[in-house]
Amino acid sequence: MGSSRPSAARLARFFRARLPIPNYVSHCLPLRLAGGALVLLFAACSRHEVQEDHVLTPVSIQADWYAEAEEGGNYQALAKGFYREAGLDVNLMNGGPGGFPFQKVASGTADFALGRSDDVILAVSHGHLPLLIVCGYMERDPMSVLVHDESPVRDFPDLAGKVMMADPTSAWIPYLKAQYHMDFGIVPLNYGLGQFIADRNFIIQGFATNEPYFLRQKGVATRTLLIANSGYKPYRVIYGNTGFIRSHPEAVRAFVAATLRGWQDLLEGDPAPAKKLVLERNHSMTGDFFDFSLQAMKENHFPEGDFSSGERLGLITRKRMQEQVDLFVTLKIIDAPLPLDQFVSFDFLPPDLAALAK
Repeated sequence: MGSSRPSAARLARFFRARLPIPNYVSHCLPLRLAGGALVLLFAACSRHEVQEDHVLTPVSIQADWYAEAEEGGNYQALAKGFYREAGLDVNLMNGGPGGFPFQKVASGTADFALGRSDDVILAVSHGHLPLLIVCGYMERDPMSVLVHDESPVRDFPDLAGKVMMADPTSAWIPYLKAQYHMDFGIVPLNYGLGQFIADRNFIIQGFATNEPYFLRQKGVATRTLLIANSGYKPYRVIYGNTGFIRSHPEAVRAFVAATLRGWQDLLEGDPAPAKKLVLERNHSMTGDFFDFSLQAMKENHFPEGDFSSGERLGLITRKRMQEQVDLFVTLKIIDAPLPLDQFVSFDFLPPDLAALAK
């Protein structure tokens, strides 16, 4: 089964637990010897364990799907203790079709969630939800149009007159029709691949990091048309409850920094900690599937984007956010321009990214 997430237009109509903080120093007490031997205590305890009196700030984040490689940076940060080193006790909650991240964040049930910038814009504009984007985690979205390898559809204009299974509320659908001056039919997405496998002319919405793996397992060769290559370029972002963000600015700043550290470590280091945690939390996940998704992210530069065009891991820019709002106004998806400060803040980016966010 694929992992194409429900859109904001569908979800916007719906509307912390403080965990006990363990005393991380207690297990090191036998080392507390007199005199110079005290140094053994600090040598034996890791740097995030020696803060005996430090109370970690509880932070919850709602994933937009089940545990998977596409959330790997968060799992790497969790597994390697980056969040705790930043003073945070993070609860990363599984998602899925019934995860309802917008509602959970808006109601304060979750402090943060993962999603797409275009969906956040629509949720704030249409649903007036108190949501605020604080950083990106993918410069390019893996959302794609999937076709069989032998399909005559080679590029987006070839979709003219065809029928595609997709979420009919997705904003990229009217964009493609307007951008290429064409029309095509939509069959509502059912999150299954059976019809695609049975019909070699069938076209479906999916993730370049996901459905191709399942289809390859069934002996079905596919091609993907990345929606981002059409010019429709939302970020994949972390957004939070506006009230929580304004009340806990230092915790938010620490959370963003630790998350991006996790992503960088996942991409450049050993992904085994994240992989282990993902497989523990998602029993339908396999090691091969995780590896496929991670490799697809790396090959397509989804997290860090194109360095030559100014994209960076975690970066969100005013220019690109404004372009998304302006596009929605042009397409009449929203009635009036939405001020940036109503759905995004650039105040929590690390200094090097903040300098590029103009």
